[in-house]
Amino acid sequence: MSVIGITGGIASGKSTFCRMLADRINAEIFDADAEARMLLERNPEVREAVIREISTAAYDENGEPDRAEIRRVIFADPCAKARLEEILHPRVRERWMALAAEKREANGPLLVDIPLLFENHLESHFVSVITLACSRETQIQRVVARGVEAQVAELILAAQTPTLEKITRANFVIWNDGCLEALESQADELVKSGRLDLHQVAPPRL
Repeated sequence: MSVIGITGGIASGKSTFCRMLADRINAEIFDADAEARMLLERNPEVREAVIREISTAAYDENGEPDRAEIRRVIFADPCAKARLEEILHPRVRERWMALAAEKREANGPLLVDIPLLFENHLESHFVSVITLACSRETQIQRVVARGVEAQVAELILAAQTPTLEKITRANFVIWNDGCLEALESQADELVKSGRLDLHQVAPPRL
């Protein structure tokens, strides 16, 4: 079973494209962002570590993560951002790598939607890496539309690997500056081209 990485900057359309591609190749999806959100919400060890290492106000009175507060802290302090990554990333990585190991001999590929794939030097774990890309202006507009302040959106983009570098390091690039129909068309073309290897198995690196 192939393990394929899907990456790109914030608001580039990774999750949308991942679902489109999964429908076409009968793939299972692992969403790293969703796993991180689940850990913040439900894992007591993560909660304790975030309160201790990031902010005593990281959770509200109902025990729900205050994402605005967490964003404020980590983008004002690179060391806090690194501490949060140390809390979350090993747990997220352990989960998708275990899933890949379980599914390695199964039918159908696994798509791993992982924003910081290149930042964490994970390319060797995947048969292919697909980068979703769009203009910086489009990214800012989409992030602001999610309720994030423009200044914070700029800080988020500044903390990520530049889009051009993600493009040059990928096996395939999907440009997502337009409508959903254009994204659908690119998913169709990628599958029909036969260039996406759905059978090669990357060696396990657990």
